[in-house]
Amino acid sequence: MLFNSFIYLLFFPIVCLLYWLFPKQYRNALLLLASYYFYMNWNPLYGLLILFSTIVTWLCALFLNQKEKREKKKIILFCALILNLGILVLFKYADFITLNINDLFQTFHIKWEVPFLDLLLPVGISFYTFQAIGYTIDVYKGTISAEKNFITYALFISFFPQLVAGPIERAKNLLPQFHRTHHFDTANFVQGARLILWGYFMKIVVSDRLAIYVNFAYGNISYHNTITLIVATIFFAFQIYCDFGGYSNIAIGCAKIMGFDLMANFKRPYLSTSAIEFWRRWHISLSTWFRDYVYIPLGGNRCSKGRNYLNIFITFTISGLWHGANWTFIVWGALNGIFQIIEKFTAGFRKKWADFFCLSKIPIVVYGFNVLFTFTIITITWVFFRAGSMNIALQIFDKLLNVHRGPLFTLPLQALLYGSCFTLVLIVSDFLQERNGDKHFFLENKSALVRYVTYLSLVIIILLFGVFDSSRFIYFQF
Repeated sequence: MLFNSFIYLLFFPIVCLLYWLFPKQYRNALLLLASYYFYMNWNPLYGLLILFSTIVTWLCALFLNQKEKREKKKIILFCALILNLGILVLFKYADFITLNINDLFQTFHIKWEVPFLDLLLPVGISFYTFQAIGYTIDVYKGTISAEKNFITYALFISFFPQLVAGPIERAKNLLPQFHRTHHFDTANFVQGARLILWGYFMKIVVSDRLAIYVNFAYGNISYHNTITLIVATIFFAFQIYCDFGGYSNIAIGCAKIMGFDLMANFKRPYLSTSAIEFWRRWHISLSTWFRDYVYIPLGGNRCSKGRNYLNIFITFTISGLWHGANWTFIVWGALNGIFQIIEKFTAGFRKKWADFFCLSKIPIVVYGFNVLFTFTIITITWVFFRAGSMNIALQIFDKLLNVHRGPLFTLPLQALLYGSCFTLVLIVSDFLQERNGDKHFFLENKSALVRYVTYLSLVIIILLFGVFDSSRFIYFQF
């Protein structure tokens, strides 16, 4: 079931109404059933996988919560990690591994081919698997106690607003909320509705409009020139931001209406002044997950500079692999790690250079340059993320670096016009929100007139310019 489908627009109000009508002791069971119904709409068999992951981590956490020897706890944790990661590897990476093994055999002229499994990738498996793994590790470390109620824990893993594409919640934040009694709150409803409305604008109007242009260009590389591919690449940067940011806003908004607080997942990432800052603003739930469960255990920055740089590179390379079973994602992750290493390595030199030229006297110019430079290098990495293969990515870079002439208007002009206009609206909104202390300048304006005009305008824009083709969110494939 998709957030941008009409069936969800019926499903969510019904679930909310039943949630408020049900007695407290039955509400979690209701949400659990609703979450499994929501998830199994894609494929009923998917429910068995998430149920297996839930049972394994719940039982392992109960054992970890007991006063056992540390060696035994390590074995239990190892089993939980292997079983959960095993599911992820089997469904997501088995064919990728097989493909590379077969390519290696061909290189050495070995006449043997490993058969492909051709398993259908379950929607959202990377998200709920990581959420379950994070919970198990937290119980092992003793930062939280194991949840004894299976229904409550199963709901934590499968809570439908954030089940398919996050945010990847932490147990210490979300689990206690399922033990509270939630009452209908007008302020929560208004705040949640605002997020949902803005999320639909980002997804249906901005992202899906940009997708028309991007898909046309990236789907026919040989027929497009340097300028059209540059535009398509810039458009994709905003497409993926609005697609995933839109999903996150809808998810957080839906949870908010029911009284639950999910963590923020985006914080105007394209206003970042460095690659390091970008990853503090982009997909925050995943970047903090990798920080806590990969980067810090590797040693973090509590080691030599060389080792710290290696830790950064390993973390981001693994993050790239998490996004997909393709070398393009691995290169994308590695590049983001390399950019962060370069920033840390050159920090001292850049400060001396800025002091020498007295750049502190022109902060607006410096800020503008840093934002544009950061956006440029991040957008370059998106080429690998969007390209279907390394070969296609190299073809794109060939056209981007070596000017290729050709017809300028071979792309859908309406998509170009609408995409540009609505992207500009988004940029202005993000900039105003940045200066307004995280509050949306229009949706949360002190003036009631401004707020209601904004609500009405967004509804009209969504109805007139929205793409109602129930297109899947990009991050569903991960």
